[in-house]
Amino acid sequence: MAQLIVRNIENGVKARLQRRARRNGRSMEEEVRDILRAAVHEEETAPAGGLGTELAALFPKGGPDFKIEELHFEIKPPIFEE
Repeated sequence: MAQLIVRNIENGVKARLQRRARRNGRSMEEEVRDILRAAVHEEETAPAGGLGTELAALFPKGGPDFKIEELHFEIKPPIFEE
């Protein structure tokens, strides 16, 4: 396992980490590991862009002439008989 040393943490941050660790029944070291794991997991699962980016990723790159055939058809108005 790798080790990480973090220097120059503000006293207030350290005190809050200690309180949080105590509330969760862990050592401060384990609390920091859990925070780092969660931060990396959120980054991996977060979408890279907005909704438009996610929608665009669903379709192949086809340039300006790209057509989605099932959306290009003539729509005829309904005929209502009396």
